[in-house]
Amino acid sequence: MEQEEKKAREDAGARKEGIAQPVEERMEDWFSQEFSDFEEGEVVRGRVVQVHGGEVLVDVGYKSEGTIPLEEFTRSGAIPKVGDEIEVYLEAKEDDEGLIVLSKDRADKIKVWDIVSGAYEKGVPVEGRVVEVVKGGLAVDVGVRAFLPGSQVDLRPVKNLASMVGQGIRAKVIKLNRRRGNVVLSRRALLEEEREDRRRHTLSVLEEGMALTGTVKNITDYGAFVDLGGIDGLLHVTDMSWGRIGHPSEIFQVGDQVEVVVLHFDKETSRVSLGYKQRHSDPWEAVEAKYPVGAKVTGRVVSLTNYGAFVELEPGIEGLVHVSEMSWTRRVRHPSKLVNVGDQVEVMVLDVNKATKRISLGMKQVEPDPWGTIDERYKPGVRVQGKVRNLTDFGAFVELEPGVDGLLHISDMSWTRNIGHPSDLLKKGQPIETLILNVDREAKRISLGMKQIQPDPWEVVGERFPVGSRVTGKVVRLTDFGAFVELEPGVDGLLHISQMSDRPVGRPEDIVKVGDELTLVVIRVDPAERRIGLSLKELAAAVDSEEGKEFRGRQRKRARGGADDEEEEE
Repeated sequence: MEQEEKKAREDAGARKEGIAQPVEERMEDWFSQEFSDFEEGEVVRGRVVQVHGGEVLVDVGYKSEGTIPLEEFTRSGAIPKVGDEIEVYLEAKEDDEGLIVLSKDRADKIKVWDIVSGAYEKGVPVEGRVVEVVKGGLAVDVGVRAFLPGSQVDLRPVKNLASMVGQGIRAKVIKLNRRRGNVVLSRRALLEEEREDRRRHTLSVLEEGMALTGTVKNITDYGAFVDLGGIDGLLHVTDMSWGRIGHPSEIFQVGDQVEVVVLHFDKETSRVSLGYKQRHSDPWEAVEAKYPVGAKVTGRVVSLTNYGAFVELEPGIEGLVHVSEMSWTRRVRHPSKLVNVGDQVEVMVLDVNKATKRISLGMKQVEPDPWGTIDERYKPGVRVQGKVRNLTDFGAFVELEPGVDGLLHISDMSWTRNIGHPSDLLKKGQPIETLILNVDREAKRISLGMKQIQPDPWEVVGERFPVGSRVTGKVVRLTDFGAFVELEPGVDGLLHISQMSDRPVGRPEDIVKVGDELTLVVIRVDPAERRIGLSLKELAAAVDSEEGKEFRGRQRKRARGGADDEEEEE
């Protein structure tokens, strides 16, 4: 104001003195005075006065307008209109032609740098777009080119940085050198701050029993970790479903949005236990009404053990079919003999214990018990046809009908033969005829006999082979203690080693061999024990001396190994 008043006084004085200053000079002085506030290298405001021929004419309040190439505007995507006020960079007050030199690009860059610098100083984030993958990280356009190191991209390492090209991001400026044009960003620092803010908020409102939504962050064999907002909670596999789960991945995948219930929250350790199944009521609450004892239901076999099969009636409700409840007739050693995992089976509810969450099921109960009327179909003394199903050391199991077996004990196979193993007489799958000996419906047992079909030869053996009588038989088997001699089909007698000679005998085969035809004396008969005792020694004493001498000679010959008659006579 002082300068203006001084100038006015000088002008008035000049007019008094009759000195007239030219108009052009006065205007130049005015513009020089007005524009003296502008400095080259500053950003000033101007008004678009014309857009024509690829140039934009801008009036910044100086003696002349400045022109800016239109392409500087088109690069930013905004073409100006006449009358728009814009910010431009004053490169020079005059060029060679006396015109001011302006730049929109440089004004924009300065403005961006001011914004980036301000964000750096205040610690606030900037927004940008990932333009390419560079060595060690990403190049980001935030108005100026900035560098985002790979370690600062996310909270966790990003394996494929190329997937982020073209994405818009927010990040914090962690390093800035305006003179060199270097800007370093950290998206991770911003994410950590945001997570910590969410964590504080979550901890302030978290309560046991509340329902909330989280994101599955990680899956393990024992459960899933869910991000609740800056804090992770553990959703254990046992709290995922009322039903059976082999692995958490059967239900959840990383990134899934899940609704969970807070089961437990420790404020001191910030540990949170979550539940997923708890969103719904426990199916065991109504189990007694839904599955009463005696009800027939259908379920799916979900697991096998040595003692039975677990059947899922519905998610969360499983019952056990014990091996003893699988078949009326078959002795089930392992449930896999009848069912497999995944099979649909019909079962009957045998018992329900809501307190222990146990249900006993039966498979055989849905079928009629063939043993319930067994004594009506199989009566003692009746001959029946069957097929050898299995052989054991003690006998053979004979299938009389599907699911009904009878036991043919080894002692009931033959009246006379001493059978070492059932395979000596029978083969698996062989059809045979047997006699029903006994039926025990309660114990589910049927006793069979094969020898009983034929008359017992031992009932008259005492009459046919009295003690002291001479008999003829064939040696059929040797043992350490003697030889068994077949007197007739079904009747064997024992020639004990002590009864073979009046001299000590080391081995039975020194005196007799299988196939020998012998004349013997019966020395003992026991029909009850089915035993006949035979003797060579007693026969020799019973014959006359000549016959005895001849007999003893033959015995000595055999004992010496077969000397000829000539040597005996000599």
